[in-house]
Amino acid sequence: MSQLASALTVSVIAPDLAGGGTTRVYLVANALQQLGCDVTVIGCQFAEQLYPVPPANLKVCAVPASRSLRYMANLTQLLPKITGDVIYAIKPRPTSLGTALLKQMTSRRPVIVDIDDWEMSWFGGDTQRYRPGPKQLARDLLKPNGALHNPEHPLYLEWMENLVSQADAVTVTTQFLKQRFGGYYLPNSKDTDIFNPADYDPIASRQKYGLTGYRVLMFPGTARPHKGLEDVLIALDQLNQPDLRLVIVGGRKPDSYEADLFERWGQWLIKLPRFPIDQMAEVVSAAHVIVVPQRDRATAKAQFPLKLTDGMAMAKPILSTRVGDIPEILGGTGYLVEAESPDQIATQLSLIFQDLDAANHRGQRARARCIEHYSTRTMATRLQTVIAEVSAGRTQGRSPQRAEGGIS
Repeated sequence: MSQLASALTVSVIAPDLAGGGTTRVYLVANALQQLGCDVTVIGCQFAEQLYPVPPANLKVCAVPASRSLRYMANLTQLLPKITGDVIYAIKPRPTSLGTALLKQMTSRRPVIVDIDDWEMSWFGGDTQRYRPGPKQLARDLLKPNGALHNPEHPLYLEWMENLVSQADAVTVTTQFLKQRFGGYYLPNSKDTDIFNPADYDPIASRQKYGLTGYRVLMFPGTARPHKGLEDVLIALDQLNQPDLRLVIVGGRKPDSYEADLFERWGQWLIKLPRFPIDQMAEVVSAAHVIVVPQRDRATAKAQFPLKLTDGMAMAKPILSTRVGDIPEILGGTGYLVEAESPDQIATQLSLIFQDLDAANHRGQRARARCIEHYSTRTMATRLQTVIAEVSAGRTQGRSPQRAEGGIS
């Protein structure tokens, strides 16, 4: 812990405390706490419940808000609560980076923006731009439910990406994002003291969560097309082994995709509810294999799947795809297949279960790699450099240098 960090208060701005990046919010906040910073998470809450439930030791200030232009009125409640010496905005969205830059205009506090996703990839990336005709623009702006009333409309996301350079520093989770936005490499992490397989009994966990008698392939998170769950389910059709199950844990339901999966492949699927972050280690302990079957899409390439560190920290065999940073993150400690290759997934699953002891040994190597490179302690060490540079740059009236560096 540095004296500088221990004297700092940090306001971490969440884009939406009811989902959409909140897990990353808590990771960054936890790393800052490990440095000794006094951290408060602040943000709008666009649904009834916080998701996921924050850690018990973290101060969270949620402002109930409307996902509409009425968000501007919510700012009058939100801005006074941002009192940190440093403002850390998670995601370049109007509700996080936009809020942080507004506060900076009146407070002169340094702003860091964290980018863990390419927001515009959800809307066609560089090929799609909002180009309405006059009538469409009028409808989008003037109708009560017009598209431009949504603070996360792609037009506003495009503006925010263009404003990233106004931040005093940028942190990113992947090499894809680093090439696009520059900044400091700050990969996702896991608290390897909480996520410690020695503290849990997998058999007891499977019994507790209704998974006894199954060989459990686990996917903790939100089911979406780019995450490749269909490829795993097609592989299970091919294997046709009645005790195999794909267990989806928590996640949001932004569309009907998950329901469509259950309608087509319900015989292979089990759904577990949302759990507090502090309980997820016990849930993950119930898995035989963690599956992260990302498809080769820009959205997937930009992401560091949190499920990787779930599995690595808990010493689980991990079956994933050669997409984005995944091969480098695993560093030879997982099982890799090509994207959208159900045949290869089926083959690897057969190999894993033919010698589960060997697969579990590989999982132990994954945990050792996680402790070295992707623990919250390592994240805090990386973040200490960012905080020191930002503070020094602000004191001397200049922007800090954007550090280079790749995956270890």
